[in-house]
Amino acid sequence: MERSTRNKKQTNKLPIIIIGIIILAVAGFFGVRAYQASQEKKQGEATVSAFVKSLEKGKYQQLPKNLNAKSIKDSGYTSKQVVEKYQSIFSGISASNIKMKNLSVEKKDDQYQFSYELSINTGFGQLKNQKYSGTLTNGGKEINWKPNLIFPGMSGKDKINYSVDPATRGEILDRNGQAIAANGTVYQSGIVPKNLGTGNDRTAKIETIAKSLDITTKDIEAALTQGWVQDDFFVPLKTTADAPKDMPDGLEVKETTGRTYPLKEAAAQLIGYVGKVTAEDMKKNDDLASDSLIGRSGLEMALDKQLRGKDGGSLAVTDSEGNEKKVLQKIEKKDGENVKLTIDSRAQQIAFNGLNGQAGSSVVMAPKTGDLLVAASSPSFDPNKMTNGISQSDYDSYNNDKNQPFMSRFATGYAPGSTFKTITAAIGLDSGTLNPDEELAINGLKWQKDSSWGSYQVTRVSDVSPVNLRTALVYSDNIYMAQETLKMGEKTFRAGLDKFEFGKDFDLPIAMNKSQISNEKSFNSEILLADTGYGQGQLLLSPIQQITAYSVFPNKGTMVYPKLIADKETKDKKEVIKTSSAETVANDMQAVVSDENGTAHSLAALNIPLAAKTGTAEIKQKQDEKGQENSFLYAFDSEKQNYSVVEFLENKPEGTSATDLSKDLLNYLNQTYQ
Repeated sequence: MERSTRNKKQTNKLPIIIIGIIILAVAGFFGVRAYQASQEKKQGEATVSAFVKSLEKGKYQQLPKNLNAKSIKDSGYTSKQVVEKYQSIFSGISASNIKMKNLSVEKKDDQYQFSYELSINTGFGQLKNQKYSGTLTNGGKEINWKPNLIFPGMSGKDKINYSVDPATRGEILDRNGQAIAANGTVYQSGIVPKNLGTGNDRTAKIETIAKSLDITTKDIEAALTQGWVQDDFFVPLKTTADAPKDMPDGLEVKETTGRTYPLKEAAAQLIGYVGKVTAEDMKKNDDLASDSLIGRSGLEMALDKQLRGKDGGSLAVTDSEGNEKKVLQKIEKKDGENVKLTIDSRAQQIAFNGLNGQAGSSVVMAPKTGDLLVAASSPSFDPNKMTNGISQSDYDSYNNDKNQPFMSRFATGYAPGSTFKTITAAIGLDSGTLNPDEELAINGLKWQKDSSWGSYQVTRVSDVSPVNLRTALVYSDNIYMAQETLKMGEKTFRAGLDKFEFGKDFDLPIAMNKSQISNEKSFNSEILLADTGYGQGQLLLSPIQQITAYSVFPNKGTMVYPKLIADKETKDKKEVIKTSSAETVANDMQAVVSDENGTAHSLAALNIPLAAKTGTAEIKQKQDEKGQENSFLYAFDSEKQNYSVVEFLENKPEGTSATDLSKDLLNYLNQTYQ
């Protein structure tokens, strides 16, 4: 009885066990299928991603690895033809910065389907949201290829028609309409591969051509291996503003239009130069096209958006007969704008020539309008070489020059030296602490306030006594100006200096550090206060900032801001100093030229009505050592106030000064702006 009951219980459990096994088997089956599906989906995503990655990197030879061979054949192509088609089309449209988004792989009707979107930079800029779709086979390991995976809408033997209507870059013109950055004739030196011959003959020709163009044989071989090169195509190697003098066998020269800089070195730091767009540029700016030129320095960079314009043209799918099927991208051309400057090209060239290769700068401003007529820096570089392809030896020569030819000295801050005494004097006159007629008894060439200054002493060049304001400016007396600065005190002095907009930006398209009075908000030192009074200490002003501050003297107390773009409005700040103070200092500056003891008396021989002040700022580590001397000259037309000049000579050689640089320039300005 008990055994019978146990057998019944066991019999009742058997169906339950069988059902459990069936459930587990079914669950396992579907689990395996789900896992397989998940793996196939992941494989599909990896396959499509690898295919697009090859496109992104321009590795077209790797594309067939991810494509189903039968699908290529069914579309009427071979693997080699697919590679060539991609290479031809993507190289032809200057494709770059290819990015994929929204990749999706889903199983539908027992087949895995994929879709994604691409954005591609072409020669016209960014082509967005191109929607691709297709199917996968072999467990997601291969793509069933069709021509619509080149561009949506393509089929069969369709082609891509890429026509470019290039924008003309705007020119930079001087005040008289003369081009300073022009679209002129340049010369492309290059080769046609089939004309090089073969074997030793080819090698010899390449070596001779490389030497004549100052490039390497590797440069030439790299140019010849570009994807688009064919045996009878002209392959450019170097572009120059001037036609090459040597024409070795195998070298050809073509005239074309390119960016040229007629003033060459004379305006290089101001105008700058252009260069080809890089992949990094396009990542930062979607408006850039791969064939574009972009400003790399100077005004070409600062005004690039205005100058560059935008290329036009179209990118379209056509059938094998050339009939248009679908327009992928159509852009209207927009030429760049010309920009007219206040610069006088002739004056710029004369000023640069006057610097004679020495480290320094020359700035000319029309005091009444703020027009910058000259902004020259020396030594310099040839922007034509930088734009059209500079040789390594030329670049190394510039880059290793201790005088830094790429440096814009007209926009670099320096201690202005004794030219700044004019500002100190005007603040003293305004505050009433300085009486221009009062004569100070100063004896000897060194002075200190008291023993608290330790070994530090203010020095001067001429042992003259007594000294009033005019005498101090004529002889450029540091001791007089130090004493007058201490008399007015830091609070009064700083209040006067603050009116000159230290630390403020000017509305100029020139990279320039802000001017400063001192490193800290307070001098915290009588010595530093005294030194600042005669233009040293921690004062920093660029030549452009100096000529702006000094504009109060020809403008009777009004400071006129500099401008470089011709159609900009003139801006000024009135009553920076009193009219009477400006006139007193300006009259004494005329004596700096007319008085035979004046530091700028050599300018009197020009027979030009001038007011001037010279300056020397000495940079040294110790009081009694000889340091680097920077020489300055500020001068303006004292009769009509039509022009003003700041000349600067860095680390001046013994026996020279900035005054020596200015004579040809002043003669030209006097003849032209009277």
